[in-house]
Amino acid sequence: MTLDNRSAVTPKSGLRKAPGDYLSGFGNEFATEAVAGALPVGQNSPQRAPFGLYAEQLSGTAFTAARRDNRRSWLYRLRPSANHASFKVHPQGLLRGGPFDEVPPTPNRLRWSPLPAPTEPTDFIEGWVTYAGNGDPGVGAGLAVHLYRANRSMTDKVFFDADGELLIVPQAGKLTLVTEMGVLDLRPGEVGVVPRGVRFRAELPEGPVAGYICENHGALFRLPDLGPIGANGLANARDFLTPVAAFEDVDRPTLVIQKFQGRLWSSQFDHSPLDVVAWHGNLAPYKYDLARFNTIGTVSYDHPDPSIFTVLTSPSEVPGTANCDFVIFPPRWMVAENTFRPPYFHRNVMSEFMGLVHGAYDAKAGGFAPGGASLHNCMSGHGPDRASYEQAVKVDLKPHKIQDTLAFMFESRWVFRPTRFAMETPAMQLDYDHCWDGFEKARLP
Repeated sequence: MTLDNRSAVTPKSGLRKAPGDYLSGFGNEFATEAVAGALPVGQNSPQRAPFGLYAEQLSGTAFTAARRDNRRSWLYRLRPSANHASFKVHPQGLLRGGPFDEVPPTPNRLRWSPLPAPTEPTDFIEGWVTYAGNGDPGVGAGLAVHLYRANRSMTDKVFFDADGELLIVPQAGKLTLVTEMGVLDLRPGEVGVVPRGVRFRAELPEGPVAGYICENHGALFRLPDLGPIGANGLANARDFLTPVAAFEDVDRPTLVIQKFQGRLWSSQFDHSPLDVVAWHGNLAPYKYDLARFNTIGTVSYDHPDPSIFTVLTSPSEVPGTANCDFVIFPPRWMVAENTFRPPYFHRNVMSEFMGLVHGAYDAKAGGFAPGGASLHNCMSGHGPDRASYEQAVKVDLKPHKIQDTLAFMFESRWVFRPTRFAMETPAMQLDYDHCWDGFEKARLP
């Protein structure tokens, strides 16, 4: 992109940033600078970078990954990122990492009510609660599912995840992520992704927040192939937004916390590490407004498979079988004739962790509340509850728009293994199985 010879200062945080707020596109080669002339021209790592900045390459994939898959960015910062003391073990709270073996995995269907808001001052990292996971960050496979609740901003504290990239799904409140590569403002109805290793601070400009996190240990999220859908549909690359360069020049103690192999570690820096003045490359934080998703559906008969609602996918070595698919169920028209319109009864080789941002889910008449969650593991039979089924088989099949709802699913080839907290919390609905009680036996002639 062409850079304008200006920089801006935001009074609240002291950040100096490039003009504008976001760059559009998914996986693009971007170039952005918060100070004119900070980016070298024609050389990534010159003998001496402009203004004496330190050049650093941040690699999200192996150096030798195929060019189409390779993700990396060059950062030009005030100090080398290696300039810090050793890390020490940091309190875990309710955050957990793989391998997930606190309790045995269960084939039972599970559902949880929303968690209560914290009563003590709690920031974004302190408010993580791990519900389930699979695979192991040590072998680069699987994912972890966390919920977050927070009521205060991180102050002189920065976090980064060495185990995987973070897909953040806000459910309540505005969350501002001040990252070393720019600022992401996230509201319910949007999602944000922070790459593995990128440092950030979470601020709460409008009060308490809540939401969900998918910590992806496998291949980086990408847009799914469209196949027979063709060139258009689902999520468009142009609607993904990446922040412009922004940095802070702060010389005061900053606690830096990292997640490494499932544990938290921390080190006291004598400066803020959010000091990247300019960067270029194709590895950076990004966000996406889910309202821009182009929903595809049937206009003839039968309920389409949920794969047509895939926003992002983390593929595995088995084609078509994802390490993780991020799937949404947004407002949409239902127009199919002579068919059962809600999600059908099914048993799936993939395992499904669901959450609800707002509204009601069309396959459940009650019990699945915004901020809550459900888990249907591999081959567990599930589908609409009795009330939803009875309504669906009797309703007049005229065009109908599902409105005021946003549900999502983290779907994985791996079985989700719940944490001890998830299996013992009072938020677990012990009567979930009963929503399928009362179905009458079919009567044969």
